[in-house]
Amino acid sequence: MMPRGLRRLVHLVLFCPMSKGLQSRLPALKVKYLLLAWLGILVASWVLYMQYASYSELCRGHVCHMVICDHYRRGIISGSSCKALCEERSLTLQRCMSTSSTHQVYSGLWKDRPVVIKCGLEEPLKGDVAPDSVLRQEITLFDKPTRGTSMDEFREMLHSFLKSNLGEQPSLTTLVGRVITLADVNKDRKVSLAEAKSVWALLQISEFLLMVALQEKEHTPKLLGFCGDLYVTERVGHSSLYRLEVPSYLQALVPKALSSSLNQWLAPAWPRRARITIGLLEFIEEVFHGAYGSFLMCDASLRHVGYNFRYDCKMADLRSVASEMAVRRFLRGRRCETNADCTFGRDCTATCDRLVKQCNTEVVQPNLAKVCVMLQDYLVSGAPQDLRIDLEKQLRTCVTLSGLASQMEVHHSLVLNNLKSLLWKTISNTQYS
Repeated sequence: MMPRGLRRLVHLVLFCPMSKGLQSRLPALKVKYLLLAWLGILVASWVLYMQYASYSELCRGHVCHMVICDHYRRGIISGSSCKALCEERSLTLQRCMSTSSTHQVYSGLWKDRPVVIKCGLEEPLKGDVAPDSVLRQEITLFDKPTRGTSMDEFREMLHSFLKSNLGEQPSLTTLVGRVITLADVNKDRKVSLAEAKSVWALLQISEFLLMVALQEKEHTPKLLGFCGDLYVTERVGHSSLYRLEVPSYLQALVPKALSSSLNQWLAPAWPRRARITIGLLEFIEEVFHGAYGSFLMCDASLRHVGYNFRYDCKMADLRSVASEMAVRRFLRGRRCETNADCTFGRDCTATCDRLVKQCNTEVVQPNLAKVCVMLQDYLVSGAPQDLRIDLEKQLRTCVTLSGLASQMEVHHSLVLNNLKSLLWKTISNTQYS
C-alpha cells in the first residue's frame, strides 16, 4: 500500500488547480520539458550503446573458454583447473572486468568460492573472423617444450628463462623447484608434456611470474589454479582504492573535480585508508631488492591497488609490474630523441643520452615516489589535523625521490620507514590497527 503522505502529495500534484500564471505558461513549459526529456533519452541511448559496444569488444570470455577447453580435450594442455572448467563446470565465468580484448578478466565462482579468472587472447588476424582462427593463433603459445625434452632439459630451460628475466639470483634454483611443483598437477613427481607446455606459456605472463615469486607474501593475491595459460586467483573484495570509476566515454561529460569529490566521500574512513596504505608500503618493500630481484611498477594507478574486508592491501592487478631486469633489457641500446622514447609500460621512464641518442638503463622515478604521488589526495584528505602537516611534508619528500642507484638504498628505506611509522603510530592501539 502507498503511504498516506505520498498519496496526499500525488493528489495535490494531479488534481489541485494551477494558478492562472502557471496556466498561461503551460505551453512553454511543455515544450521545455519535452526537449529535456528527449535530450535525456538521447544521452541515455548513447551511454547504453557505448556500454554495449565496449562490452562486445572487450569481453570475449566465451572465446577463451572455447580455446582452453579445446586444447585440454586434445591433450595439448593440462592444469589444476581444467577439469572444473571443462568437465564439471564447477568453475564458471560471471562478470566481465576486462579492460583489454587481449587480456580477459572475469569474476567467477569455483565451487561457490569467489575467484578471478584471467586468460590471454591474441587479436584476430585482419579479415580472418572464423572461430577457428583464434585456435590456430593460440596453439603457437604451447609449442614449447617439444616432445622428447627430458626433465633435466626442462629444468635447464626454466633456469635460463628465469635468469634472463630476473637476473642472476642465488635463490633461482628454489624458484625453479617451485615452478616444477606447480606444474606437477597430479602430484606423481613427474611433469607431463601437457603440464610443461602449460606452465611454460604461463611464465611468459609477467603477472603470473610475479605471483609465483611472491606467493608467500601477504599483499599478493593467492594463485588458486590454472589451465593452459588461463589462471585463477583469489578475488579481492575491493579491486580499486576508489569505488567510482568514470568510463572513458563519459570522462568528457563528468568534471574531474566532481568524480574526485565523490570518490573521497565514498572512500573508507581515514584510519582504514591509513591501514591500507601501510600494506601498500609493505608491498613496495617486498618487491624492492627481494629474494628474486627488484620489480618496478610501470603503471602506478589507484585502479591496480585493492583491499579486502579487513582493509588489508591486496594488489588487484600486477600486469604492469615488471622485473628490473626486463625493463633494463628493453632500454639497453634503445634509440631515442627525448626521455619519452625511453619509457617501458606507462611510466617506467629513463633518461635519453642525447649525445649518443641512446637510452640509459636506470629508471628515474622509483616505485615509492610513484606511490606517494598516487597517495597525496587519497591519504591527506580527511587526515587528523594534528597529523596533516607532518604527513604532507613526508609525502613531498617521498615524491622527490630519485631512482638513480646512488640515492636508492639508504634514502629509499629511510623515507619509506618514516612514512610507515607515522601512519602506524596514529592508528596503533585503536580498533583499526
